[in-house]
Amino acid sequence: MSEWLALTIAMAAACAVVVAVVLLRHRRVGAEKNVGETPDVIEYITMMIGVVYAIVLGLAIAGVWEARGAAQDDVFREAQSIQEVSDRAVVYPADFRDKVRADVDAYVSYVVNVEWDYMREHGEISEKGTELLDKLRADVATRPPASELESQSYQPIMDRISQVDDARNSRGQNAGPTMPGVVWFGLITGAVVTVGMLFALQIRRTPRELILAGCFSALIAFLLFMIWDFDDPFGRSVSVTTQPFVDLFPSLGLKG
Repeated sequence: MSEWLALTIAMAAACAVVVAVVLLRHRRVGAEKNVGETPDVIEYITMMIGVVYAIVLGLAIAGVWEARGAAQDDVFREAQSIQEVSDRAVVYPADFRDKVRADVDAYVSYVVNVEWDYMREHGEISEKGTELLDKLRADVATRPPASELESQSYQPIMDRISQVDDARNSRGQNAGPTMPGVVWFGLITGAVVTVGMLFALQIRRTPRELILAGCFSALIAFLLFMIWDFDDPFGRSVSVTTQPFVDLFPSLGLKG
């Protein structure tokens, strides 16, 4: 089942449940008991619950969006840094330059073709990717500079490799869901309470009121789904992609 189909079903289910409860409540209690005015205190409490829950939802959406943006920045920084390692290797003799670029290509190909799927399944980066990056670092670090130009380029290349490693570790930390379970408990409980307070307003089964109640519950379901979708930066429908690697390494024929 696709995530969009799941969203549609969730929104329809939330809407149907609210409408069904209103209709059943109206039939059971009787129309004569649903026409009275709602006490002011209930309206005030309902309004405050809605405001508080709206703030919580806004903070949750901002948090997962910020986490996704940080993950995207880490991927771009990783791709940019590894690409600069390949470019700066031009100062080395042809045989060693080709060796460094082969290490870079092997790492990039593995990240795009293998490790991305591994992160989605396991929620962490793989040991094989770490080994490939360590091999690149060892090849550069263990070769003594043979000229003044190589000496000047040695430290910048090592710095770029360190940046790749740092961005890679950040990518690993962002893999998998990022929102604590207690936050999800608060969001779901708040949704139940907020939607449940609709019935304290003595909603009748007029088409206008039923439509508004259904749309409100569907909106809550959509916002919760959006938070869930953004919560895993690498594993869901709007996840961070490998496009930075694809754009910077066109010769590898990678697919984003």
